[in-house]
Amino acid sequence: MNLNPALRYRFAVASRAVAAIAGGYALAATAAALLAVALPMAPAEAVIAATLTSFIVFCCAVLWVFAARTAWRAWAGIVLPGALLGLALLMMTPRSMA
Repeated sequence: MNLNPALRYRFAVASRAVAAIAGGYALAATAAALLAVALPMAPAEAVIAATLTSFIVFCCAVLWVFAARTAWRAWAGIVLPGALLGLALLMMTPRSMA
């Protein structure tokens, strides 16, 4: 199926917007959860530090999505780190909580 170039461009921008908003949020949330579990400090302090760090992760994710050469590369730059962080979170979570 051949799409009009203008329509293809709009789909690519919409895909990047979804990757930036939803994917960036998911990546930041996963990073915050992992840091909250992994940081060696009091639990309340670890959650606060992880939450503050997640804002930086979200901003970097948004910058990455719109700086990537293609929409596929933008999605890969969100999904792959998110999957790795999620896997690390699953490995660090105690079995009683999972």
